Amino acid sequence: MEVGKTALLKKAISFPVNNFTDFRLKMLNWVNRFNIFCFLDDREYQSADPSFQCLVAAGSKKNIERQAGQAFEGLQAFHDEHPNAWMFGHFGYDLKNETENLQSVHEDRVGFSDLHFFIPEIILQLDKTSIQIFSAGNENEIYESILSCSRFIEKSANTCVQVQQRFSKKDYLKTIEQIRGHILRGDCYELNFCQEFFAEEAVIDPLYTFHRLSEISPNPFSAFYKLGERYCLCASPERYLKKSGDQLISQPIKGTAKRDLVDPAHDEQLKQNLLQSIKERSENVMIVDLVRNDLSKICTPGTVKVDELFGLYSFPQVHQMISTVSGKLPIDTHWLECIKATFPMGSMTGAPKKRVMELIEEYERTKRGLFSGAIGYLKPSSTENAGIDFDFNVVIRSLFYNAHSKYLSYQTGGGITFNSDAEREYEESMLKGEAIKSILT
Repeated sequence: MEVGKTALLKKAISFPVNNFTDFRLKMLNWVNRFNIFCFLDDREYQSADPSFQCLVAAGSKKNIERQAGQAFEGLQAFHDEHPNAWMFGHFGYDLKNETENLQSVHEDRVGFSDLHFFIPEIILQLDKTSIQIFSAGNENEIYESILSCSRFIEKSANTCVQVQQRFSKKDYLKTIEQIRGHILRGDCYELNFCQEFFAEEAVIDPLYTFHRLSEISPNPFSAFYKLGERYCLCASPERYLKKSGDQLISQPIKGTAKRDLVDPAHDEQLKQNLLQSIKERSENVMIVDLVRNDLSKICTPGTVKVDELFGLYSFPQVHQMISTVSGKLPIDTHWLECIKATFPMGSMTGAPKKRVMELIEEYERTKRGLFSGAIGYLKPSSTENAGIDFDFNVVIRSLFYNAHSKYLSYQTGGGITFNSDAEREYEESMLKGEAIKSILT
């Protein structure tokens, strides 16, 4: 039976959950047995627009995997064959080569494709008091199997990780100044520049490592994503794009400040300094304008608006400045047009988008791959005649691992403007990788 609207309305079986935290850990242990899965978790963040909650897709009935070129065409055909199916998967950053006719020549040793989506065999939706199970009729068996799992996440492999940087500090600072030169000449206004940290012959337990990362850095768009030997361990705080009925929203993050968890008064001062920073505010506004422009390509004229500008949100390691932009879609807009009009997300590129992506390719030394792409899901809309709903994160604060080649990678960076200070940009890039680095040492 296809997992789709019929399954969502008639075949979901609900079971009691006595302890949410314990059950979530049992689900993590349980899903790890599958060759393909996607574990999405909002880490219980409360917001006016809820994110992933705790949603799990396990096993693959059918899937599509493509490189940029005809990836969107292939996905549309695949979805048209299964219009009522839930689908989980990802868009890789290098789909830019298809949307903007660009190219990528850097090496990618993790190996995620530019696009992958799958129709799961089993879907789990967990809330505080219950779990809903969507499957082909063996819901009781699945529930009992989860209950029998341990609530403890134990390491099953010896960690041996020697992390290296693609850029020396000297080279990083020099590159920032070169980018500022482009901004001075008018080539661009803002550019998101990233560097890779990597390890070869690394042996890690992905499940245990994700558990540690999500405990140290619980974020509302977390994801544990496995495709065969390839893993993404994601602790993202950022939403790329959500469609609910005819409503489309994007929540770009621009502006970061380190937290002081020892001194609350100083922590609050750091938060206010972020809010008052001319550099961070201008950076945020530029990306908000870019997102407004992207949404205006597909939304009904006059409906695109900024719901929140310079919202300040606190996470375990950092304060972030987050803005919310929304718009209404015309009737019968195909959901994939929303992605093609807005991807890659402005917060991970800059402005103007095509030119900065050319410069990113020139100055970065690693293919981004799934980093600064998006992970999420599609489902039939609960609103009549609204087609497909979806929700996708921005893949940042993420660790990537290929268990076959034993190659491990993570990337960090930030938005560069003319007012950027190279030393401070380097410090911010290192700060954003602290949580990942701490679980590898």
